[in-house]
Amino acid sequence: MDDATIRTEVSVPLRFPDGYATKAEVFTFDGLVDGREHIAFGLGEWRDTLARDEAPLVRPHSECLTGDVFGSERCDCGPQLREAVERITNAGGILLYLRQEGRGIGLYAKLDAYALQDTGMDTYEANLALGHAEDERDYTAAAQMLRALGVSRIALLSNNPDKEKQLTELGVTVTERVPTRLHLSAANAGYLAAKARHARRTVEPDWLAS
Repeated sequence: MDDATIRTEVSVPLRFPDGYATKAEVFTFDGLVDGREHIAFGLGEWRDTLARDEAPLVRPHSECLTGDVFGSERCDCGPQLREAVERITNAGGILLYLRQEGRGIGLYAKLDAYALQDTGMDTYEANLALGHAEDERDYTAAAQMLRALGVSRIALLSNNPDKEKQLTELGVTVTERVPTRLHLSAANAGYLAAKARHARRTVEPDWLAS
């Protein structure tokens, strides 16, 4: 895996619709393996965390235009992003915002998958019906970003074991996997159930426990 380098660092104040506010150090990169414009947000006292040789709290968050920006309730992406920013700010860590919409298939294909879901497929079945894999995300660029920031050990904020597996194989030491909360609504219940069944997520709705 080739190294990436920091291209730009800029301070950006953040404010969410519910009024929560914080400040981020936002980084762009040169040399990312997939050529996409991924960005990293350094939140809270993340530099002090590194200086103490502690593992910062890190969330690799996959871009979701519909959920992150427009508040779509068909997924839990927007609430997970909001949760992650506050928890990482409090702990001192990094949010990796990865441009891999729709588990890597792209925005238009994701909306095509939504149309298939409206006929009765779940989110993974719809991806397969469109000729894609269930999940096409690759975290090589995420590992490059962490290396460029001087991070080799992380506490991973995620319910997804594949993120831990890929990052570990890419040379990132995951000291622990910290679960995100369950953001359940009437509109996303089927989506969350599919994630729990297909991706073996660690946080499942109570009604799936049987």
